[in-house]
Amino acid sequence: MRVWIPILFLVLLTACSTQGGTMKNMTDYVTKQCGTEPPFNNAYWDEHRPGIYVDVNTGEALFSSLDKFDSGTGWPSFTRPLQDASIVEKADGSRTEVRTNASHLGHVFDDGPNGSLRYCINSASLKFIPYTELDINGYGQYEKLFPYSKALFAGGCFWGVQHLLDTVPGVVMTEVGYTGGHVVNPTYEQVSSGKTGHAEAVLVVFDPAKISYKELLSYFWKLHDPTQIDRQGPDVGSQYRSAIFYFTEEQNEIARQSEIDFDNSHVFKNPAVTEIIAATPFYPAEEYHQNYIDKNPLTYCHAFRTK
Repeated sequence: MRVWIPILFLVLLTACSTQGGTMKNMTDYVTKQCGTEPPFNNAYWDEHRPGIYVDVNTGEALFSSLDKFDSGTGWPSFTRPLQDASIVEKADGSRTEVRTNASHLGHVFDDGPNGSLRYCINSASLKFIPYTELDINGYGQYEKLFPYSKALFAGGCFWGVQHLLDTVPGVVMTEVGYTGGHVVNPTYEQVSSGKTGHAEAVLVVFDPAKISYKELLSYFWKLHDPTQIDRQGPDVGSQYRSAIFYFTEEQNEIARQSEIDFDNSHVFKNPAVTEIIAATPFYPAEEYHQNYIDKNPLTYCHAFRTK
């Protein structure tokens, strides 16, 4: 929503000064002193994951990744804000400043793609909330903006599961974490003790126009041995169990039929012992676990079977 506001109302907004800015606290420098961060050297100019961007000071949802584009300027650029975003505009010399009632954000220009606007925003004024973490961070209502679905699988060490699922056509993004336990926001060390009840799991965001949930399950069965109880190969413990956590009753029905079909294929002598239960809170794992094999290419723990 583009809003022009009377000049008298502007005095109620956080005052900006272009003098005395310090680069030691970039958020304060940008949002309170109307500073500008360096191009190509900020958090989100090259961020491509689906999600929303919120005001770093207030948490108000402002922009969606669906409206983000590469402007070549080195700053995050959007064609428009979210419909309910309280963004106001203020004349700033030859430019137009955009801000909220708490933060200077950047400027808006009329040179966006296909005749649209270009909201040129400082990363330091924003906080990115990935699609996978919208719900747990209180932004679940914004999930409906995205044409995606979610799946949640556990199949042993989440490093290898994530690495393989990232190669599946139609998968938009993945995130490793912990689910199925009784401790809020557990650490890796806590989960590894086997006392929290969590499984190492991978949250998968996929495009149902490119791959169905049933097709995604076929990859799940092929990337681990679902007949092993509380282990995968040398990794032993309930945190390494095979599990499918469904988000809808339709996913539940598809998963159960998929397990029957897998057992009937007689890939293994014994039937699958995969747990199929409703999804419980998913807690993202520590950053060093995310895309671990990409960061450590010599690591190996999973591989796709042919069936």
